[in-house]
Amino acid sequence: MMGPIPLAQAEELEKIFHIHRLWQAQDPEKKLKEVRNDITGVVSTAWFGVSGKLIKALPNLEIISHFGVGYDNVDVLAAKKRGVIVTNTPDVLTDDTADVGMGLVLAVFRRLVEGDIYVRSGQWAKKGALPMGRGLRGKKMGIVGLGRIGQAVAKRAQAFGIEVSYHGPKKKKGVAYPFHAGLEALAKASDILMITCPYNADTHHLINAKVLKALGKQGVLINIARGKIVDEKALIDALENGVVYGAGLDVFENEPDVPSALCRLDNVVLQPHVGSATAETRAAMAQLVVDNLRLYFEKAEVLTPV
Repeated sequence: MMGPIPLAQAEELEKIFHIHRLWQAQDPEKKLKEVRNDITGVVSTAWFGVSGKLIKALPNLEIISHFGVGYDNVDVLAAKKRGVIVTNTPDVLTDDTADVGMGLVLAVFRRLVEGDIYVRSGQWAKKGALPMGRGLRGKKMGIVGLGRIGQAVAKRAQAFGIEVSYHGPKKKKGVAYPFHAGLEALAKASDILMITCPYNADTHHLINAKVLKALGKQGVLINIARGKIVDEKALIDALENGVVYGAGLDVFENEPDVPSALCRLDNVVLQPHVGSATAETRAAMAQLVVDNLRLYFEKAEVLTPV
């Protein structure tokens, strides 16, 4: 195990397998050398991934069961070359992550975080009403990546009276939302730009200064995908100089280190990567990790291959 998963599922793994908790080892490299020939499966997480170097160091590795839907910190190409199966945990975290996306939209537009501070600090009594926020009905949301989470966000947005359109590698069959082949065109047509696409070489810094300029002075960027999809320096510049109205961010380029410039801004709402962070969802994710491992070693099958 590269990192921790919820206790109940970790204990379930203990009953089936002999577990080495690498993140707890005093000398992880020494521990790896001791057990490298015994390892047939790895549990990885969003915070503790699996490099090509590690895959190469484990000669009998057969499966990597990843605790998370995004697997950008697992070297899938190296695994494929070695014939190592990689699984992830899709679907079970869709709703909670979509909820956080809409929560960030509400927080930015209705100034919910500012309002909480305004009350707690006594400013309401001293200064009177908080400056007004902005309504959601009639706004336009452009979703970058209309996969499971993107579609779940779209349904929630429509319930708020928000018009939805999207951008992706290609138009999706059976989807009625307007499609924009160009990302800048989507941004220009949107009040809210919602990022829900996977992170890979093609989406690195996909949201750059040009896209932010197209989003415009009344536009809001929401990112619940991966931090490196957004050029963080360009975003800070856009927020500081009024190029965009605001942002809601659950993810960052170099987590858990968040630029102090972002922390100083009052037109951005920051969250510590909590998209799937509910007890129910994390338990379901961990159970899928366990079930993939059990099924693989019992029947050479998996439930959710990458």
